[in-house]
Amino acid sequence: MIKAVIFDIDNTLVDFLEMKRRCLGPAVDAMIAAGLKMRKEAALKKIYELYSKYGMEYKLIFQEFLKTVNQYDYKILAAGIVGYRSKRKVRPYPGIVAVIKKLKKKGIKLAIVSDAPNLKAWIRLTYMGIEDMFDVVVAFDDTKMAKPATLPFEKAVAELKVKRGEVLMIGDSPERDIAGARHMGFHTCFARYGNPDVKKGKSGAEYEAGKPGDILKIVNRINTKD
Repeated sequence: MIKAVIFDIDNTLVDFLEMKRRCLGPAVDAMIAAGLKMRKEAALKKIYELYSKYGMEYKLIFQEFLKTVNQYDYKILAAGIVGYRSKRKVRPYPGIVAVIKKLKKKGIKLAIVSDAPNLKAWIRLTYMGIEDMFDVVVAFDDTKMAKPATLPFEKAVAELKVKRGEVLMIGDSPERDIAGARHMGFHTCFARYGNPDVKKGKSGAEYEAGKPGDILKIVNRINTKD
């Protein structure tokens, strides 16, 4: 019987990579207008290379980028940050908010386990208007450990006050979300809609959700079995 559902945030509740793409284009355009001497395509390529090195949450990405291309200038930096923020609206996947509300109505406890820093995790939830829907939110600063480490999952379960076998974990990362949850003894659901590049059947999860609405069907299927 599923009594609690734990969600990842990025690429599970919100299309994080699409948000990055939407923000980075205007950021680079603004930096070029402010004096950056570099073609847009080359600048974007270099920024993504730096994200690969430092992580997609790296908050000093534009500073690092301008240092790397030897064009550090506060005017260019400020233009990039403002350009980025002008498009920084977090959009939930279509249907996911309705799923969360229906799970809540069923009396199922809801939690977040995210590798994002606490403030960024809460900002994303607040942008989506679902910050009050979760019984527990565990983000990186709470344990200083990232998934698949067990500590973030253990903290969530302890605060939810449920047994491990009563938890369904939903996430887009086979290596972090699914592997970590399986190690804990949770039921697992791969958010295929958030990471379609993973080959079918290679997520390591018990279940796969092709769209957010599938999550409700999966919960019902598990609870019917039990």
